[in-house]
Amino acid sequence: MNLQTHTAEIIGFQPSFTVESIINTNKKPFVEANTEEVSLSFLKNKCIVPVFTKDNETTLSHQEFIESVSNVIHSIFPNEIIEEPEIRVSHQIKGRTPDAIHIPVKDLQEHQKTTYYERMAFIIRIPSITETINGNTLALTVGGVRALNTENLYNKKTYEKFKIFIGFKNMVCCNLCISTDGFKDELKAMSYVDLEDKTLQLFSSYNMSRHLNSMEQLSNYSLTESQFAQLIGKGRLYQFLPKKERILLPELLLNDGHLNTVAKDYYQDESFCKNESGDIDLWRFYNLLTGANKSSYLDKFLDRGVNAFDFTNGVASALHDRDSSHGWFIK
Repeated sequence: MNLQTHTAEIIGFQPSFTVESIINTNKKPFVEANTEEVSLSFLKNKCIVPVFTKDNETTLSHQEFIESVSNVIHSIFPNEIIEEPEIRVSHQIKGRTPDAIHIPVKDLQEHQKTTYYERMAFIIRIPSITETINGNTLALTVGGVRALNTENLYNKKTYEKFKIFIGFKNMVCCNLCISTDGFKDELKAMSYVDLEDKTLQLFSSYNMSRHLNSMEQLSNYSLTESQFAQLIGKGRLYQFLPKKERILLPELLLNDGHLNTVAKDYYQDESFCKNESGDIDLWRFYNLLTGANKSSYLDKFLDRGVNAFDFTNGVASALHDRDSSHGWFIK
């Protein structure tokens, strides 16, 4: 189902519990790592906006990014319940005003301090559009990541880079479920209007039905305990393969730390652990991957989330010998 042409069909999805309960009971962050939560008003009123040093042109601020995506989603879904953005930031850059240059740190007043955050991620959830997969309620969610460390702020203003997605959020664990066609890993924009236009293009081309169907099919495939152990072991070997060998295999962006978390949660996760015989279906396995990804830095978070989905689908194909390249991880 395409968002641009089938909005009416989307509204037909029914939540398994009330919108009020979704909003009030879900407090887990969508990403953790070294991030902290801030409000949109904090970004607007407390943070300075970096500039391109050669021409003193301002960057598109974090708050402008969030507001542009919010405007687009409100225009596509004018009759839906749309929550306030959930915002996480990291890599704080501190400064001080000119009059405070010689003041000791302990004597600084709040108005003499400046700050902004190099990296920012946000999501906006639409809890009135939901679907249930394997007993888990998923809510349609949009969002993005801005990483100023990827910009050359020492030059003149040019196209600025953003990561944007539309997908689903698993309400059980707050993991984000993102597919390739709902993700733009480098959206380049020169202005607020340009950013809105390109965001609309991405959201309008997203095929919701195909994404939901692909996730639903994962429940039909399972890894045995032996296959799971083989996959975790091969995943760790993958990081150290010679380049000429690794390039022949599917990409796996999750590192040893993520795989250690997946192995631990295979036994301990309350919602997605193995069954009594040691088997784990690929829907649960996928959620172990996206759960482990919550410890990623913001600039790699969405890329790894998409890779987790593609990798899990590749494993599903390998289980039926349709994908020999992913078969390396389980055979």
